[in-house]
Amino acid sequence: MSGQPTVRTTEGVVQGRRRKGHAVFRGIPYARPPVGALRFAAPAPPHRWEGTRPAVEFGPVVPLSLPIDVPPQGTDWLTLDIGTPDPGAAGLPVLVWLPVGGYVSAVSSDPMYDPAALAEAGVVVVTVNCRVGAEGFAFLDDAPPNRGFLDQIAALEWVQRNIAAFGGDPSRVTVGGTSAGAGSVAALLTMESARGLFRRAIAHSVPGLHSTPALARQVTAAFADRLGAQAPTAEALRDIDPWHLAAELTSFNAGLHAHRDRWGRITDTGTALCPVVDGEVLPDTPWSALTGARARGIDLLVGHARDEFRYFSVMSGRHGTYTEEDARAALELHAPQPDGASAYRAAFAQAGPEELVEAVYSDALFRMPSQKLAEANAAAGGTSYLFELCWAAPVRDGILGACHSLDLPLAFGTLDSPVGAQLVGAEPSSEAVALSRELQGAWVRFVTTGDAGWSAHRPGELLTRALDAESKTLPYPEQASRQIWEGHPPAPFACP
Repeated sequence: MSGQPTVRTTEGVVQGRRRKGHAVFRGIPYARPPVGALRFAAPAPPHRWEGTRPAVEFGPVVPLSLPIDVPPQGTDWLTLDIGTPDPGAAGLPVLVWLPVGGYVSAVSSDPMYDPAALAEAGVVVVTVNCRVGAEGFAFLDDAPPNRGFLDQIAALEWVQRNIAAFGGDPSRVTVGGTSAGAGSVAALLTMESARGLFRRAIAHSVPGLHSTPALARQVTAAFADRLGAQAPTAEALRDIDPWHLAAELTSFNAGLHAHRDRWGRITDTGTALCPVVDGEVLPDTPWSALTGARARGIDLLVGHARDEFRYFSVMSGRHGTYTEEDARAALELHAPQPDGASAYRAAFAQAGPEELVEAVYSDALFRMPSQKLAEANAAAGGTSYLFELCWAAPVRDGILGACHSLDLPLAFGTLDSPVGAQLVGAEPSSEAVALSRELQGAWVRFVTTGDAGWSAHRPGELLTRALDAESKTLPYPEQASRQIWEGHPPAPFACP
């Protein structure tokens, strides 16, 4: 490790390594391992250490509630990774990325988040592991709610204390994420304890996934009962192996449809344990807080894909199989009440069942929460830049369309990562490379100056960047859906 980059943090000295023209530091703890007495508790400050701590390996992966086989990797889950152009620099813009998916996974080591291209462009990139699933979001009677968000705040506090030592400017921090990571960003906009910890925000494909306390209590109690726990409490769950808990939540999520009559819309999301609007940690939904002047607007870069739901329909094997009964059920469950179902049929009069299902799911889960966040942030005095990704993934004869997650390898410049290759192809086309440079350039410009490079999304014009082989700025493309959802901000899931 001789000659490798060394940095002194408030907890101790870390030594990283040089890589691809920048320096990386991995597996740095920003809080203590949340196990034993600290399990299901708010994050505790990290321990200090003597000597030099190697920071070349990613930290252990937090237990994931996904239908994949990931072996346990230790319990020091609350770590972060840093890619910096130069630890000896000063005043560089900082992007803190929250790699949260579905509130059931958070894997900072995913090659899709490789910081090399952004570091080459002069950005310090921090990627954060945090608690998800039951560890982060089970609503327990004797534990703080939304612990995953509390972890993210602890990581942002660590960044404020330490990022200058890695060349970053603590006053120029942008927090970003996609999907549940974007939902995390939206929540942080409204949380008093997060104020002053970041200056700007990037949110791709914002989901409207929140529960009321009453529903969260019911769902967590049913999950605890499945585990044989005496009560939905931290005390009752603390001795259950975390990876067993995560595996059980995977099965529980897969069977949510059976509870539709009891729990309503949440059973159609595959995410039983999502953030709770508890009134304390998360005082309100982001849309209500921003439009109701309970949160201040900031510089916000937000966007969604045109065909958000297509990825899920293709990967589940359902694409091409949706029936009129499926369309009716989707509209009844997810279209705004009381007239949303008929409004969709009128607005999309030529659409068959497949198109209706895709439209209402794309809108309810991602497109409308994203667009409405842009509007709400502007209403709260911030500046919002909105994009819609219109470029279709070229793989599988284009069946994926402009789907969920396609924007990530484009923005990070990781087209050669496993997910990038899955969506863009093993040999990216010149179109893919050019679009990647455009979106990445917008990110770099935004985190550096607060300007994404196109006109802001303001009332009246609602200008939006349509990202495509030939990108252009135009009025919001999904105007029909926006009109259907007018006056219907995403509401927390509640008991029917």
